Amino acid sequence: MAIDVSEAIQHLMQDRGMSRELILQTIEKTLVAAYKRRYGNLENAVVRFKNDREVSIYAKKKIVDSVYDPLSEIEVEEALELNSEAEIGDEILIEIDPTKFDRGAVQSAKQTARQSIREIQKDTLYSEYKEKIGEIIIGYYQREQNGMIYVDLGKLEGTLPKKFQSPREVYHTNDRIKALIVDVEKNEKSAGIKVTLSRTHTEFVRAIFEVEVPEIYDKTVEIHKIVREPGYRTKMAVYSNQKDVDPVGACVGLKGVRIQTVIKELEGEKIDVLKYEVDPRKFIINALSPAEVRDVIILDENKRQALAVVNESQLSLAIGKQGLNVKLANRLVDWNIDVKTDSQVAQMDIKAESRRAVSELFGDEISRVSELPGVDKTVVAILLEHKIDYIEDFISLSAEELAAIGALTTEQLDTLRKLIDEYVEIIEEEEEDAPAQGADKPAGPDSPALSEAEESEEYECPECGAKITLEMTKCPLCGIGLSFEYEEE
Repeated sequence: MAIDVSEAIQHLMQDRGMSRELILQTIEKTLVAAYKRRYGNLENAVVRFKNDREVSIYAKKKIVDSVYDPLSEIEVEEALELNSEAEIGDEILIEIDPTKFDRGAVQSAKQTARQSIREIQKDTLYSEYKEKIGEIIIGYYQREQNGMIYVDLGKLEGTLPKKFQSPREVYHTNDRIKALIVDVEKNEKSAGIKVTLSRTHTEFVRAIFEVEVPEIYDKTVEIHKIVREPGYRTKMAVYSNQKDVDPVGACVGLKGVRIQTVIKELEGEKIDVLKYEVDPRKFIINALSPAEVRDVIILDENKRQALAVVNESQLSLAIGKQGLNVKLANRLVDWNIDVKTDSQVAQMDIKAESRRAVSELFGDEISRVSELPGVDKTVVAILLEHKIDYIEDFISLSAEELAAIGALTTEQLDTLRKLIDEYVEIIEEEEEDAPAQGADKPAGPDSPALSEAEESEEYECPECGAKITLEMTKCPLCGIGLSFEYEEE
């Protein structure tokens, strides 16, 4: 006996949002469960659909000469009445009338159907919302419990944990909430799924800009990085893939219309949109906006340490309230930025610090021309051809000897000399027959009061603490002039 299930299929498709294939699978499981409850836990039930409208259930039985199990076997004479071509050993389908199922079988079938529908709904919703992770969704405030806000999303209920709520925001019943889907999990204890929302993630800001700025959506303008202190300030670095498109202007919009929409959505949170630069100096200057930075000095490129110089009036703006502006700038450019005023920088020996950083990068002492940072490799190769490897050898060359190296231009020689002046401390030795004049006569090799052991003795520079010897006239590290006095006991 066939059962018309077309009405049930339409009802489940409309009210439950289930696909036709899943509905047919549910009906099949339901009939098989009823059959097993009525005839025992047998695996010979077969369900057949006709045009997705009518369904029938059959018992598959084996044709035998003598029946021992009437539930799974049928005699050949009875089988021939159903099919004239039946033979012993074949299998035949015997249609079962579902109306003969007892009450227990029907109840078992209903329970199986409900459970199957719940599982199908859970899997369908899980697949649907799993694909939406990273997207914005709109819901409505329902209730709050222990700091957790429950949001009505239509088909299900989402949760907005306390840690993902902006400190600026306060909600009331039925308030509209726009949030980012950050996680979707199956709830094993119920038929639903758990959707976690957030309004504090940086990706939430990115998603809002993608909606408000068409240039970001179509990749004409791209976001390099976003850093955020939720509820207080956001910094976003952008760049353009087309020369004629201003990335910052596109995000701000005409008269600030676009950026104001984003600020309104974030409940008044400050947003700094700045241009990304490959040059770290320019990028740091942009990152410290809205403060005006006069200059940026790279102290240690290897350790990514930089010094930003600002006017006295811009210092508090560059640092920000509780240091928030410079902290966000550090995270945005991934550099350790120290902000100083002109007067503070004047008290620092920037050149000595830079030279120390280079010394750490290339070793304790630069002796070869090839070790100079930024040196032209072509110049190094030409000097090596003339057997000039060490800086000392180059400095000792006369004008005639340099002119003999015809492959080097005057510009190349001047650039090399500037590098040597910047990174190498040149110590000129005094001639033995020309002792220093004056009342404070420095002790040297001609002094009768000094022995050879005393000449090689090492001392410390009174200014920077570097190691110095008696034959030095100035400190190799800080450059201060040195003078040694011999005191008779």
